[in-house]
Amino acid sequence: MIPSNQKKTSFIQGSISAEFIGNSIAKHQSKITIGAHNIFLGQVRADVIDGKTVTAIEYTAYEEMAENSFFEIREAAFANYELSCMHIYHSLGLVKAGEICLFVFVSAPRRKVVYKALEFLVEEIKEKIPIFGKEIFEDESYTWKKNI
Repeated sequence: MIPSNQKKTSFIQGSISAEFIGNSIAKHQSKITIGAHNIFLGQVRADVIDGKTVTAIEYTAYEEMAENSFFEIREAAFANYELSCMHIYHSLGLVKAGEICLFVFVSAPRRKVVYKALEFLVEEIKEKIPIFGKEIFEDESYTWKKNI
């Protein structure tokens, strides 16, 4: 676990692989004071917008500002929930429909806290992190994604 007062990177280039997610989970098996984990995985949808299908999203961010916002959100979660561990990863660059673009992983001694903390984190990320998604259609035209 990285102490909550130490900043770390939250960005991964491209999609977040199942192997990365699985390895993150496996690393926590030795932490025997943890009794519960909860995970949120955000996946790129093949939405149809104005008759065109989204095939990918290209994510960009104001990285320094985003990292500061991630840090503040992490601090708030540690202050408000009895968490043992927390990890947040978001993609930058191109992520194809069906691939994972957001991975949030929380751990705590008890199960109820992980549900509340995870919901808090995902909503804060969607509302406060300056990440922008260019939804790319099959004809290579695009529109800017709206977070809802």
